[in-house]
Amino acid sequence: QVQFVESGGGLVQPGGSLRLSCTASGNIFRIYLMGWYRQAPGKQGELVAHINSGTNTFYTDSVKGRFTIARDNAKNMVYLQMNSLKPEDTAVYYCNLYLGGPLPSSWGQGTQVTVSS
Repeated sequence: QVQFVESGGGLVQPGGSLRLSCTASGNIFRIYLMGWYRQAPGKQGELVAHINSGTNTFYTDSVKGRFTIARDNAKNMVYLQMNSLKPEDTAVYYCNLYLGGPLPSSWGQGTQVTVSS
């Protein structure tokens, strides 16, 4: 079973940047599609981006051109570079396997991102 630990969140002003990291356990991590998800207070969770075992990526419309997902299979890591952050990006961000749907199979501890002046 693969497990994930997210880090890198924090408080940032609008227009700022953050880089989220996700450490995965398991020696077959490299074969999985990985996704970043987020859940804001009072809102349904959503898929933010996903990446296949190589470099093919997908982004939800609201983050296109601002966020970049990447992975380092040798280090069992997945990253989410977030630029030009907006208050509406405020949420808890989670990484997990991407299984084809808009939500992960489970919610881990996540990392809080707050965009506010």
